[in-house]
Amino acid sequence: MIIVLFPPERYWRTIAIPLVLAVTLTAIPAAAQETARAKAIGQKLMCVCGCNQILTACNHVGCPYSHGMIKELDQDVARNETDELTLQAFVQEYGPTVLAEPPTKGFNWAAWIVPIVVPLVALYLVWQVVCRWNQRAALAPAFGSNVSPDLLARARRESDKDAND
Repeated sequence: MIIVLFPPERYWRTIAIPLVLAVTLTAIPAAAQETARAKAIGQKLMCVCGCNQILTACNHVGCPYSHGMIKELDQDVARNETDELTLQAFVQEYGPTVLAEPPTKGFNWAAWIVPIVVPLVALYLVWQVVCRWNQRAALAPAFGSNVSPDLLARARRESDKDAND
């Protein structure tokens, strides 16, 4: 025997309304994160928990920052703020280290130039050292130090004289 406490139409309303509200409220943030714009902005941001991962790729269990940052990003996307304004808001709140790429201005040019220039300079220096080693090896005599022909002739005469004795 089943006892129904509410009439059937009231019973459905009591369950349907909270269910619809719950689905609607949980679907809005998920839909905002699924947009291409939110993903693109999320790829430009780093998680500040210290994992050195892109915000949308932070997979640390219990990360204290990523969920809040993604929620903040979703809210900015839902408000239709510009990408630059959203990025600047994150920089003001978390500092410039939140950006995945340093801005290309001022001293930050070093972050773009140094990884290219330093290996090229190192390669050039190694090439110069190898070339100099090859030149020294080619110039060095195979039989030792340079001896004047007079000394060689004298040494041969003396060795022949000793051999004949």
